[in-house]
Amino acid sequence: MDVMYISFSQDMTREFIDACAMWARAFNQAASAVEEHLFADRDKAAFRIRFASGFEIMALSSAPRSLRGKQGVVIIDEAAFVDDLGELLKAALAFLMWGGQVVVCSTHDGAENPFNAHVQDILAGRLPYKHMRVDLDDALREGLYQRICLVTGKDWSPEAEAAWRQEIIDFYGEGADEELFCIPSLGSGAWLPAPLIEARMTARDAPILRLELPPDYLQRTELEQKSLMTPFLEELEEALGRLDLAPRYAGGFDFARVADLSVFDLLAVEAGLKRKEALSVEMRGVPGQEQIRVVGMILEHVKARLLGAAFDATGMGWIVAEEMGRRFGLRESEDGPGLIWAVKFTEEWYRLEMPPLKAAFEDDRIAIAPDEEHLADIRAARLVRGTPRVPPLREGVKGKKRHGDYLIALALAHFASRKRAVEYGWRGVSRSTPPPPGEMADRPEDDPGTTRPWWRPPLGAGLKGSI
Repeated sequence: MDVMYISFSQDMTREFIDACAMWARAFNQAASAVEEHLFADRDKAAFRIRFASGFEIMALSSAPRSLRGKQGVVIIDEAAFVDDLGELLKAALAFLMWGGQVVVCSTHDGAENPFNAHVQDILAGRLPYKHMRVDLDDALREGLYQRICLVTGKDWSPEAEAAWRQEIIDFYGEGADEELFCIPSLGSGAWLPAPLIEARMTARDAPILRLELPPDYLQRTELEQKSLMTPFLEELEEALGRLDLAPRYAGGFDFARVADLSVFDLLAVEAGLKRKEALSVEMRGVPGQEQIRVVGMILEHVKARLLGAAFDATGMGWIVAEEMGRRFGLRESEDGPGLIWAVKFTEEWYRLEMPPLKAAFEDDRIAIAPDEEHLADIRAARLVRGTPRVPPLREGVKGKKRHGDYLIALALAHFASRKRAVEYGWRGVSRSTPPPPGEMADRPEDDPGTTRPWWRPPLGAGLKGSI
């Protein structure tokens, strides 16, 4: 195909053509039929290399009209700095109809730039494009500095590469994050505005249950502990009994034991794929065993309709995630079995998984219960180095401070609701004696001589483990 290169600067287009011409000469020994012609058109804004195959590499101006009527592969370089990226993409995307390709690459030019807006839309799933991120360290792992040494005649060593990397970072100063590590600048404001959050607080029938235990709970007698837990467990059981089990469900759990809250959030996935909050539980000062009991009650009640549940597995949270994994299967990959995701939070996780939640708020694809403290938790999120995060400072009165705990549980539940659903079910064998005669008479299809209906699994298919 023809290849068209576009950038905001004529010097960049000339540099690109010069690089292509250099490689065309280098390959000429193996492809002697290749010819190249380099010329500037009348407005000195387009350059071209023509090959014997009839295909061309063209460097064009960034005016959208320069792409009209052409076909092939389009490369839009430093897209954040072109005059009208939207119109340029509109002209370029027509190339896809004939099997072409559109490559849009750029350093960032702030969080509010149209280029970054497209990146966030891709990460949120609004645009069906592919996203690729390459920062300075990725380039160094692929041999960037080794190539620089080869071209400049320097000796390569790990120490020299490390020193060169630090020198480049120091040179860029405050702009290093944006120019070298793909982190848009000027991203320090609120992640979601309060009016938008309040507009999605329409799940008025979703109960919010709160449990707080005294600091000396573990030192009390078993009877006293039971008296503190029983009223809450009865309230939880009543709330679960009111759940509609027609929709599918997804859960998220943010674990805490001392300073913060543990929050479990349950989302119902409605027929139109809108996520609606069905139940949320907050626990403060609750020991791990009691938290496991509460979370287990919720998941057991909806397990027949459960798409999955994501758990904060950072630190002590792994204990609850592991116990739920024992009961419902621990899922370790997109294609793996099990219903429990154990999530170890990283900046990469926030960068990839928070934009879909923001898109759900913006597109009215989520409904949560109205609650002042939950509103404050979501508003606490800030764009830190271009990535939505909860700041380290806690908010609230002494001893009752919050740390965006509800937002994390909601993000985990939304994450679990978007993952590919798997069927997971097994029955433990607890009977030590053979079944009484005639008990298997209701399973005639298990007889090898009969045809088993498609809706009944073969005998033994539900056993846990493998052979």
